[in-house]
Amino acid sequence: MATSTDEATLFTNQAAAAFALQKAGVIARRQLFGPAERRDALESLAAAIRQNEAALIAAMAADFGKPEAEIILTELIPVLQEIRHASRHLKRWMRLRRVLPTLASFGTTAYVRSEARGVCLIIAPWNYPFSLAIGPLVSALAAGNSAIIKPSEMTPATSAIIARMMKDAFHPELVTVIEGGVAASTALLALPFDHIFFTGSPAVGRIVMAAAAKTLASVTLELGGKSPTIVGPDADIRQAAAWIAFGKFANAGQTCIAPDHVFVHASVKDAFLAALRERIRRAYGDGAASPDLARIVNDLQARRLSGLLRDALAKGARVTLGGAVHDCHMAPTLIEAITPEMDIDHDEIFGPILPVIVYDDIDAVTHQINARTKPLALYVFDTSRARINAIIAATSSGSVGVNLTMAQFTHTGLPFGGVNTSGIGAAHGHAGFRAFSHERAVMINRYSPLPMIFPPYTPRVKRLIGLFKGILG
Repeated sequence: MATSTDEATLFTNQAAAAFALQKAGVIARRQLFGPAERRDALESLAAAIRQNEAALIAAMAADFGKPEAEIILTELIPVLQEIRHASRHLKRWMRLRRVLPTLASFGTTAYVRSEARGVCLIIAPWNYPFSLAIGPLVSALAAGNSAIIKPSEMTPATSAIIARMMKDAFHPELVTVIEGGVAASTALLALPFDHIFFTGSPAVGRIVMAAAAKTLASVTLELGGKSPTIVGPDADIRQAAAWIAFGKFANAGQTCIAPDHVFVHASVKDAFLAALRERIRRAYGDGAASPDLARIVNDLQARRLSGLLRDALAKGARVTLGGAVHDCHMAPTLIEAITPEMDIDHDEIFGPILPVIVYDDIDAVTHQINARTKPLALYVFDTSRARINAIIAATSSGSVGVNLTMAQFTHTGLPFGGVNTSGIGAAHGHAGFRAFSHERAVMINRYSPLPMIFPPYTPRVKRLIGLFKGILG
């Protein structure tokens, strides 16, 4: 058996070799990897996904029991949609963007040129092991980069199929997959990548950002946090229950933009809880054994969730639905009477436990939201446009969903990203293309008058500078 030192050396050598191969092709790609070649690469990726659909479904079912319909809906369709959107708009995104001259730049022309950053690293999480590895790859390829992908070791079956797919679809000079755990990530983060795209927890995001700082690599960090949901007094209760149940319990709650907890106005609490319980029963039957509910990814995460629930109950919370945990299967669970002393009030839940918190004063709710780190998503259910706008204006979050949950992630026209501890930068569509691009400024002199004020600074030149100051300042 290899020692940890042997393993670290192995990954260091593997990462260095993959990086060197891709780095050697940067200049050639900059000159030869044009719109047609990028579209071909995207089509190769789409073809690989279609050819391996059954294998991908089997892999994710093996890793954490995700239902086939949910895999198609949340893993495959979003990536195929990204590919289609990028292919359709690629030529426009790559077009030189002319910039009108200013008074100071009179006599010149200028434009912005979107260029590939170079060699990129994509570190993917376990909760959506395919879409959060390959979605960023779409943007990287569209922007003209090569990429090394590090899938999550916590979903080994999906990691293996991603590695095989990329090997079959691309030359390693363009796309390479390196499998492994912390040792693999550590080896990769030591290399001078041109851009790092990381999806995961804020704690690991800090490690990635610190590593990137050593080589001054740019980063996109897709993190998480406790995304709050507000059900207002004029909400459509059945609509709210349906969307919140879907957003919270899809993927067994293991979603970075899932509703973490829900604030419900006192006037609609009873009606909302009745509708929510009914919706959960319709969707998942008796809960943990439902074939439509994914399981918790591993024992470690299951124990963490059980610990959060036990801590809350010991400190006065009460379960009003679900609560059962067995062999990494956890039933959709509703709890009430949450207090600040409970761990669940502070930690991101990332599982199928939904705290329900009653409120009367919306200002108190927005104050509580603002007292915490900025969430990746905020959801509001109400029919009062004035109240919705007031909540949006009073808070900050990566995105906002009004009378829906999660769907903003799938809109290729919207940037997806967080704020501060919930993320840095944005992904998807044009935002993803820009994240993996360097916007290079080009300025061309035609008849600029600026040489008239070059040194030596004679009295005449000083008078001209004074004239320029009066005009420009």
